[in-house]
Amino acid sequence: MEKRTTFSKGTIGILFAVPQLLLIFTFFYWPAGQAVWWSLTLQQPWGGGNTWVGLDNFRSLLSSPDYWNSIVRSMVFAAISTGLAMTIGLVLAALTDRQLTGSKFYRVVLVWPYGIAAPALALAFRFILAPEAGFISIVNHWWPGIWDPGLDGADAMASIIIAFSWKYVGYNFIFFLAAFQAIPRSLIEAGAMDGSGVLRRFKDIQFPLITPTIFFLLVINITESFQDSFGIVDIMTSGGPANSTNLMVYKIYFDGFRGLDYSGAAAQSIILMILIVILTIFQFRFIERRIHYN
Repeated sequence: MEKRTTFSKGTIGILFAVPQLLLIFTFFYWPAGQAVWWSLTLQQPWGGGNTWVGLDNFRSLLSSPDYWNSIVRSMVFAAISTGLAMTIGLVLAALTDRQLTGSKFYRVVLVWPYGIAAPALALAFRFILAPEAGFISIVNHWWPGIWDPGLDGADAMASIIIAFSWKYVGYNFIFFLAAFQAIPRSLIEAGAMDGSGVLRRFKDIQFPLITPTIFFLLVINITESFQDSFGIVDIMTSGGPANSTNLMVYKIYFDGFRGLDYSGAAAQSIILMILIVILTIFQFRFIERRIHYN
C-alpha cells in the first residue's frame, strides 16, 4: 500500500505554501500587474504620475513598421537558433550515447557552454567573429568584405544566432543524452540482431522514443530565444547595424531605459508575453498530439 503524508490540520499545509506564494506574488504577479498598468497609462519620463490612455500605447506600437520588423526578426532568430541548437545537440548526444572513443570526455565538456553567462559568452564570440582578428581576418583577406557584422545586418544576425545556439547546444545535449540512455538497450540490440543499421535504428527505434524530450526542448528553446537573447545582443551588436538585430526583448530595454518611453516599453513587454503564450499554446495544441508518451 502506498504511504502518503497527511496533515492533521490544514493550517500546516498553508504555512508551507505561504513562502512560495509570496515569492510568486512578489517576483511575478506584482511586476506583471505593474507592467499592465503602465502599458495602459502614459508614464512621465521624469516622474509626475501616470495619465490614463487606454490602448493608445498598443495602437501606436502595432501601427509602427519598425516594431513589426522587430517581431519578424525575433521570429527568424527563434526559428533558426532553436533549429541549430536542437539539431546539433541531438547529433552530439546520439554520438556520445554510442560510447565512441572519448565519449566520456565529450560528455563533460559539452555541458560547459550552458554554464557560461550570456554577457561573457557574447564578449568571447564578439572577438571570435571579429572581421579584423583571428580566422575571420584570414577569410576577409582572401575575400574582402565577405564578413563584417559591424556593417552588414545579415552578418550581425548570423553572429548572434551562432552565439545563442552554441550556448544552448549544451542544454539540449544534457536532455537528449538522458533520453537516449533511458531507452532499454535490449531494444537497440534487438534491432541490431534484425539487421538494422545505425541510422535505421535511430529512425525507427530511438527517435520515436525521445519525441517527448524533443517536444519539451522545443518549447523551452523557443521561449528562451525570445527572453534570454538580451545579453548576447547587447554585447555583440547593440541592436545594430541599422536595427538589424534589434529583437523584441532588446527593443523593450532600449525604448524604456534609453528612450525613457516607459509606457511604450511596458506595452511591448505585454505583447511579448502574449506572443510567447500564443506560441506555447500552438505547440501544445498542434505539435503535442503527434507525441507518444507510452
